[in-house]
Amino acid sequence: MNRLEVRRWGGLVALWMAAAVLLAGCVGEPETGPVEIKWDRDTCIRCSMIISDRHFAAVARGGPKKRAFKFDDIGCAVHWLTGQPWGKDPATEIWVIDHKEGKWIDARAARYVEGKASPMGYNFAAYGADRPGSIGFEEMRQKVLAQK
Repeated sequence: MNRLEVRRWGGLVALWMAAAVLLAGCVGEPETGPVEIKWDRDTCIRCSMIISDRHFAAVARGGPKKRAFKFDDIGCAVHWLTGQPWGKDPATEIWVIDHKEGKWIDARAARYVEGKASPMGYNFAAYGADRPGSIGFEEMRQKVLAQK
């Protein structure tokens, strides 16, 4: 290979590397749905507690940039959202971990059972299906807001 060919290949490799870096920067957080929680490292946006309990975590997504915000307890999410201008917007997504299945479920469609010891003491466990004594999102929300 002569010097001209080496320069061409070097330039081509540099171009490909720059394109890869730019494309990697475009692949970020999705615009919808919950985001991955890095257990025992991420912190709750409201109370700053480390998110460790895999039975009570929540994620809210909304605002002008549709950012995702992580919580250690659905009660923290409910209180924090009341202070956001977009908190009651129906386009705001709220996700919670199903207490039994360990999967993300839509918090507004979930059923809540009172009395489960949660990280911040709001004590509501979410389930994807109706359970004896369970309540809907709005009733849970009102009870959480009454607790302060």
